[in-house]
Amino acid sequence: MKLQKAIDKAKMQQQTVSLPTEPARAVTPPPVVKPEDNGQPPVYTDSAAVTLNEAIVEENRCVCFSPDAPELDFYKVLRTQILHRSKEKGWNTIMVTSTLPGEGKTLTAINLALTFAKAYGQTVLLVDCDLRQQKIHSYLGLESDSGVADYFLNGRPLKDLILWPKVDKLTLISGGQTIVESAELLGSKRMKEMVAEMKSRYGDRYVIFDTPPLLSGADALVFSQLVDGIVMVVEEGRTPIKEVEKALDLIPKEKFLGFVLNKARITQKGYYGYYRQDVK
Repeated sequence: MKLQKAIDKAKMQQQTVSLPTEPARAVTPPPVVKPEDNGQPPVYTDSAAVTLNEAIVEENRCVCFSPDAPELDFYKVLRTQILHRSKEKGWNTIMVTSTLPGEGKTLTAINLALTFAKAYGQTVLLVDCDLRQQKIHSYLGLESDSGVADYFLNGRPLKDLILWPKVDKLTLISGGQTIVESAELLGSKRMKEMVAEMKSRYGDRYVIFDTPPLLSGADALVFSQLVDGIVMVVEEGRTPIKEVEKALDLIPKEKFLGFVLNKARITQKGYYGYYRQDVK
């Protein structure tokens, strides 16, 4: 309730999607997720093909790999809300962040990207921009020796960094060296050019960035200037009210798409449900 009161204080008409706590054990995922439409998936000739470690994917609760996962409905609601608000503005670059570390932003970004990949006529690029501790590739059990930092420090072209995990309509960038002074890199002209290239290369592609928590340093604050929209993950029963308010004050209000309330305890018809609530 305290967290909801903090959300209610946000001065915008956004929406909140709740994700359940203690999700059901995921069914072992198939190697390729088929899209919801009957169209032909793109052929990735420039991206390196990699194979997911299914045991690690399941252990890390990347539930949206499974078409039967009950949690998938929560992410479809989140996807629908983002698509509705972003398409009317011509937006396609979305930053997923949190207030504090450990609130589930990376897992949310992965599952959201997988859900976007299932949408009709939609492709998605998932980019790891938490340069101090990149985790996306390890969550998926992938070996990757290159990432966003290589674009800046080693002059690697963007196409050489993109991996295709053999999931229709999904590509990703994650791995390589970590950067201590990452805020300077994220705020550089070169980063602005990279985001612009990702945004404009394909008209049907959404780009989802996993970024550091807002209150853990300047990285997310700097990067928020480069993206179209921002989604903030908060954890029910854990994120302090004052921290949520402080994080909201740091980001551009016109870019804020809403909250993801993670590990919410909501029961509906004997199982987990979801709710939507306007933030007032």
